[in-house]
Amino acid sequence: MIVRPRRLRKNAIVRSMVAETRLSKDMLVYPYFVVPGKDVKHEIDAMPGIHHFSVDALIKDTELSLKSGINKVLLFGVGEDKTEDASSCYHNNSVVVKAIEALKKEFSDDLYIITDVCACAYTTHGHCGILKDGYVQNDETVEVLSKMALSHAEAGADMVAPSDMMDGRIAGIRQKLDANGFVNTGIMSYSVKFASAYYGPFREAADSSPSNGDRKAYQMDFRNSRESIKEALLDEQEGADILMVKPALAYLDLIKEVKAHSNLPLACYNVSGEYSMVKAGARAGWINEQQIVVENMYAFARAGADIIITYHARDLVEKSWI
Repeated sequence: MIVRPRRLRKNAIVRSMVAETRLSKDMLVYPYFVVPGKDVKHEIDAMPGIHHFSVDALIKDTELSLKSGINKVLLFGVGEDKTEDASSCYHNNSVVVKAIEALKKEFSDDLYIITDVCACAYTTHGHCGILKDGYVQNDETVEVLSKMALSHAEAGADMVAPSDMMDGRIAGIRQKLDANGFVNTGIMSYSVKFASAYYGPFREAADSSPSNGDRKAYQMDFRNSRESIKEALLDEQEGADILMVKPALAYLDLIKEVKAHSNLPLACYNVSGEYSMVKAGARAGWINEQQIVVENMYAFARAGADIIITYHARDLVEKSWI
């Protein structure tokens, strides 16, 4: 035989030399859940190793993240007053605003802060926008989200990440930010977000389960793929700086498709259900956690993700898994 592919698999040195996909800590974004109060660090039952943090505790934990090499975070607010109009999501004293201000005061530009922009944790009904007659109103919700994004930008957020899946929300947010002088605040759009069962543990973490119905009238149908390209390209046209596919593991095909159709950086969200299944399997002794996590990360990167939002980020860097 002339062609022997196994020559390039002979040992670890040559395998690493010819590896087609590379992982780096610079690709990782670590999510945090922020709650009101002081000295709060409470593990989320459905997400072992992930906690609710008050702002003071968040600063301490973020310092550990930075020391390990994780310098990008995604903030979610939990525990605010819930109203029909989600008005607490854009108040200038929300827990996310306080967290941004405190983190920027402590770490300045050493930390890149991304904030989730969605109304689900702030509404009495748990839906991602203004609900009337059982239907989430699109344009009214976009206005609320634009105000929320502006409040985060005013506090010092580097990037906002709308996760609601309303039509036209990227344009609405971009216009609101630009009109108020925040032309350099980026937008990472949850462009391709499916109505997925993989979000189960997150609903506990964010206290954001719908009290009635589901989110299939605004989040995407997992039976569709061409629609993903349509949504992604619309967000690109409206001014998104980064696109995202969520969830990640069951949608590797769509990470690859979106990557092929857009020149924007592409993120994927390794979501709570994907994380918790690995943790549960590892605790039961059924799988090797490190090997599964690393294999998943390489799958995301191989499919085309430039950025990986994952609850495994600290383990990956602190335990030298990558």
